[in-house]
Amino acid sequence: MAAKYSADNILTEFHPMSSCTVERRGSVVVLTFGSPPVNSLGFATRRDLAATFESLVGDANVKAFVLTGRNGTFSAGADIKELGSSEFMKPPVLWNVLDMLDASPKPVVAAIEGVALGGGLELALACHYRVALESAKLGLPEVKIGVLPGGGGTQRLPRLIGIENALNVIVGGEPIPAKMFAGSPLLDACVASDCLAVAVTLAATKAAEVAKGAALPRARDRMVKEPNLQALLQFARNTVKAKFANFPAPLNCIDAIAASAVGSFEDGIAEERRLFADLLAGAPARALMHAFFAERDAAKIPDVPPATKTRDIASVAVIGGGTMGSGIAITALNVGLPTFMLEMNQEALDRGVARVREFFESQAKKGRLTPEAATSKAALLKPTINYPDIASADIVIEAVFEDMAVKEKVFSTLDTVMKPGAILASNTSTLDLNAIAAHTKRPADVIGTHFFSPANVMKLLEVVRGKATSPEVLATVMKFARTLRKTAVVSGVCDGFIGNRMIEQYSRQAFFMLEEGASVQDIDGAIEKFGCAMGPFRMSDLAGNDIGWHIRKRRYAEQPEVTYSKIADKLCELGRFGQKTSAGWYDYKPGDRTAYRSAVVDDLVAKHRSELKLKTRTLDAREIVDRLVYSLVNEAAQILDEGIAQRASDIDVVYLTGYGFPLWRGGPMRYAEEIGLYSVVQRMHELARNPWGDPEFWTPAPLLARAAMSGSFNAAKGERS
Repeated sequence: MAAKYSADNILTEFHPMSSCTVERRGSVVVLTFGSPPVNSLGFATRRDLAATFESLVGDANVKAFVLTGRNGTFSAGADIKELGSSEFMKPPVLWNVLDMLDASPKPVVAAIEGVALGGGLELALACHYRVALESAKLGLPEVKIGVLPGGGGTQRLPRLIGIENALNVIVGGEPIPAKMFAGSPLLDACVASDCLAVAVTLAATKAAEVAKGAALPRARDRMVKEPNLQALLQFARNTVKAKFANFPAPLNCIDAIAASAVGSFEDGIAEERRLFADLLAGAPARALMHAFFAERDAAKIPDVPPATKTRDIASVAVIGGGTMGSGIAITALNVGLPTFMLEMNQEALDRGVARVREFFESQAKKGRLTPEAATSKAALLKPTINYPDIASADIVIEAVFEDMAVKEKVFSTLDTVMKPGAILASNTSTLDLNAIAAHTKRPADVIGTHFFSPANVMKLLEVVRGKATSPEVLATVMKFARTLRKTAVVSGVCDGFIGNRMIEQYSRQAFFMLEEGASVQDIDGAIEKFGCAMGPFRMSDLAGNDIGWHIRKRRYAEQPEVTYSKIADKLCELGRFGQKTSAGWYDYKPGDRTAYRSAVVDDLVAKHRSELKLKTRTLDAREIVDRLVYSLVNEAAQILDEGIAQRASDIDVVYLTGYGFPLWRGGPMRYAEEIGLYSVVQRMHELARNPWGDPEFWTPAPLLARAAMSGSFNAAKGERS
């Protein structure tokens, strides 16, 4: 063990191969633990922390401890990758470490900087005292991955901040600024700076008090006082049941918190651990953890290293001021980026500018922005009808009508106008990006940025990589997506990319089932009960039925071998384009987005069936859901096999963040693996017996057929599962 003294008589001990560092500040030991990048409490960190503490607690020269994390971060909690693995339960488990701190005969002070989340906050709660920077964030976010705090959080936190506040923290799962807890028993000090120094002083003071016989305060010894306990718990349960019907964790959080008020600490801990184990073994937790890691993996591009140079994006230009263009502009303005909006004429430009201003005004009226902030963001908009005015933008995003000729003309113009190094992006949802890029002399700077409507609300951004797109441009746009607070998924070039290529098969099956005998309401109702945010018909009405009609017309010419129902075309021929015309698959009333059953549509469907001379039948909910979901899975497997998507989990991210697939099912690929891919393939063989559902489509994609034997898409691709 090496040692050195600094000028202020601080002894630092470096423990080889340990994640912990020890500093002796007089009689106070500062124990700093670290596990980059967020000091997660994986096995190695727990082992080192426990061993180091145990080696020092009996030292007569040590009177108190300060526990803190390395590099300005206390701890973001457990290593989620260990959950459910042997490493997670490998001694010392987190509970062992917490018990050790709690039972210490010498004061232990947590010095909290950065974040103390999940197990990190539970670590601090097991200490006798806590000092936090005002800027630190505290929270117990375990509910977001389908479990509950399993390190005593549901028992210690209510004893420190009360039942109601604990419910908000634990069931809500959001990080909360430390200053919100200033003055509560949770924090003994909340400071603007010098957190560690304040913690060391507090530790020395408390050590002197202990030497005189003072008892150490432990959260476990406090009593929960809540005169309206049952009413408060019942209100919370009612709220959670209504909002999180398919997520067991929030309700279990309430049950665990309730245990803190009705029995001993030991009984409450036992209940917490029982509920935690049940949740960890459940499908919703597996799905939520899958989604958690999938979103992080989506940012990783195998042939584009993290160190790839990126370009600065300090200004944005958007071509088009319609619904999509104005939504993209709002997204950029919201994060403080000066944004040009270009339209072809003043009238269209004025409408686009009005959309942007109305948005920020509504945000101020709703209290989501201060009037000053709303005005400031809106003022960053630079409207123009002249291409040369946007030449200085670092990225230009085309959001014009989905027509190749229109887009080619726009990109030819941008090629001559935009400064060297500017990124030329297309918001196309289906068209060939390589063909668009061919109309420029800089195809390496061309990329697809497929936003989802409304662009300022939807989280997903499909980043489409053309055959000539440079790694630098791809890395820049992925970074830009994070700036815009979007979840980016990389797609290769094909008709519809990932999401819309899959949704075409989903919609085809919906239209076939409508012809076969199911109603619009039957189909939407079945898939919405399954958990999707909207059924195919409500979704089409929201997006605009004319958009799909325009795409189908192109595909009729380009893919004559594909079978389509004509029922959707007949609807559009009536001018029923959806919510924007107050008439689509449903009827709508002015100012009311409620979908009402339409007698016009019922008559249209009946007439269409009569013309087909098709004997109708009753389709049960299982068949409806299977045909819709497995059509997504089969097409996705083909997309994955072709290399359009990088990984199966990327496809799940697309559907969870852009298409309303139920989060608690983990995405279509994850759901299929949970069902069992062999069972999925067998069901597809059954569906292929129906002559009206395009039997050829139900031939399993080659990757799906291979995955059915291995049990996972990753294994079928030859990757490590």
